[in-house]
Amino acid sequence: MSAEAIFSMSNLFAMAGWLILVIAPRKRWATTTAGVVMPLTLAALYLLLLVSRYGEARGGFSSLPAVATLFSNSWLLLAGWIHYLAFDLFVGAWEVRDASRHGIPHLLVVPCLLLTFMFGPIGFMAYCALRTIGAGRFTPSVSTSRSPHPSDR
Repeated sequence: MSAEAIFSMSNLFAMAGWLILVIAPRKRWATTTAGVVMPLTLAALYLLLLVSRYGEARGGFSSLPAVATLFSNSWLLLAGWIHYLAFDLFVGAWEVRDASRHGIPHLLVVPCLLLTFMFGPIGFMAYCALRTIGAGRFTPSVSTSRSPHPSDR
């Protein structure tokens, strides 16, 4: 299979995870699938690419020109892209779970998810700002599995 075909399939796979997070954020299966199973699948593909192609690499991580040389290998560039896909999806799923725990309305989280999808750290920063600015406005979700504390009555 070509690097381009793996690139396309990986993008579609990650996109499915993002759609799950936007459409079904409060379902346990959704955050488990999009936040654990899918990033782990991408991580396994990343590992496979590194193990199979790293030996043919020139360059490294010691300088920007060395990184540019490393990523001139399309297979290692693909591995780097899959690295981004896996971590950004993991962070997006964390945002959804954390927002749920803190009672943050999902419609406010969706723009952060879109930013995380497109620009990674900027979306994470936006979510952290939303959470900080909204502190005190949102109420934590109450789990039905716990017994009420006497002070809750």
